[in-house]
Amino acid sequence: MVLYFSGTGNSRWCAELIAKSIDDEAVDIGLLIKKRSVADFICDRPWIFVAPTYSWRLPHIFTDFIKRGSFSGNKSAYFVMTCGDDIGNASEYNKMLCKEKGFDYCGTAGIVMPENYVAMFTCPGKDKAQRIIEAAKPVAERVAECIKEGKCLPESKVNLADKIKTAPVNKLFYSLCVKSKAFYATDECISCGLCERNCPTNCITMKEGKPSWGDGCTHCMACICLCPEEAIEYGKKTKGKTRYSFNSSK
Repeated sequence: MVLYFSGTGNSRWCAELIAKSIDDEAVDIGLLIKKRSVADFICDRPWIFVAPTYSWRLPHIFTDFIKRGSFSGNKSAYFVMTCGDDIGNASEYNKMLCKEKGFDYCGTAGIVMPENYVAMFTCPGKDKAQRIIEAAKPVAERVAECIKEGKCLPESKVNLADKIKTAPVNKLFYSLCVKSKAFYATDECISCGLCERNCPTNCITMKEGKPSWGDGCTHCMACICLCPEEAIEYGKKTKGKTRYSFNSSK
């Protein structure tokens, strides 16, 4: 079973491609998180967890969902992480998660996809994004083939820099950067409510026709990158920047 979390579509695309390749189903965990559901899955096939990379680790919201949930049947667990560059030492933390949950760790694959973290970085334009996706497809297909054959995913070498950014830097990222107070809607907002519907943490509520951000934001960038009018900004950091979502790259 392929279980995925995705803000702007990169991880969804990878999850659906892998699921189709191995004739399995892809389940959107973001919808379950939004409904505040607790995982209670039974499957006799391997567990394949697909998610974006947040500061060189799985998103905390995704990890917490796995920790709280119940996964019966098969014990093999694969991890596929989409990223803008690399996944650092994420595999070490995925191994620890498997140990805690009683899974048999079968490897972590990083798949480079178009950058979406517009609150800090620059997103690619449509043509560049499409080239990145085209390059990612054979990588995802090789991952799927490895899973289909029951093999463990090959692990990348980890250096000291990877260990540093996946440990202390990740903690600093969540404590200093993952906040919602800088989000706001401009006068271009058409009150469509799409941001509220797409928010996996129910952080956004519509007030007097405009989105208002509360607590619990995970910085998935769904609100800002999926806004049809590009009417959402994150302080001054996103003004004039290109937004990215998987569908917009087609």
